[in-house]
Order: sequence, then structure tokens, then C-alpha cells
Amino acid sequence: MAAPIKVVLVEDSAVALQIMQRLIDSSPEVDVVGTAQDGEQGLNVIANTMPDVICTDLQMPKMDGLEFTKKVMSDFPRPILVVSNAVHPGDVDNIFNLMSAGALDFFPKPTSGTAMDYEKLQGALITKIKVLASKVKS
Repeated sequence: MAAPIKVVLVEDSAVALQIMQRLIDSSPEVDVVGTAQDGEQGLNVIANTMPDVICTDLQMPKMDGLEFTKKVMSDFPRPILVVSNAVHPGDVDNIFNLMSAGALDFFPKPTSGTAMDYEKLQGALITKIKVLASKVKS
């Protein structure tokens, strides 16, 4: 079996961070190697862990997801999945700006829900991370 895909999570909400970590840790193919609560911390975590994929929120204190994406792409280019409430299909400006900065995909921020919702989210999130990681490894 191949080594797990290394993921860093950058999210200012402790609850959302915990949910995402639980979703990702449920897969043996993906491993959360670091977390940060804002973009500045995220850059340090990335430098120390060199993940395969980065999942970041858009709206964070100190350095938002857009500025963070720009810095990552200039300093540590790697696939970025934006996980946020501000990247739904109607949020064209946010999506355009993030893609222009280098983000590759988007995922709605997980919130609490039923067990079935949780399973669907889990599968979709893991699949997106695997697809992004394959872009690097291929």
C-alpha cells in the first residue's frame, strides 16, 4: 500500500477543524500531519510538514484564505482545497479569486448533521483530497 496522503488543515473554527480532522482520519489513505488556526500559522506548519494537500478556510483572522493561497503558491506550491461556507456555487467572486490565486478545488465547510450526511461528506472530502494528491504524484 502506498504511503498515506499528507494533509494540513488551516481552519480558525475549532469545531470545524475537529470535524474535518475526524472525517479525514477515518481513511487509512489520508493522514492529517498538521493543523493551524490562521494562514500565518499555516505557513509555518507547511514548512515543517511538507504536506501533499492543503485544506484551508477562506475567512480567517490575521491572514485570510486568499492571501494564504497566494503565499503557499509562491513559497510551497501544492494543491489547495478551500473548505469554506463562502465557496458555494453562488459565490462566483470568491471562487474566481481563489482559483486565480492557485486553489484547485472547493468544498462546503462541514457542519453537524445526520450520520448519513456525515458519511456522504466524508466520502466526498476524501475523494477530493485523493484527486488533488494524484495531480502532484502523477
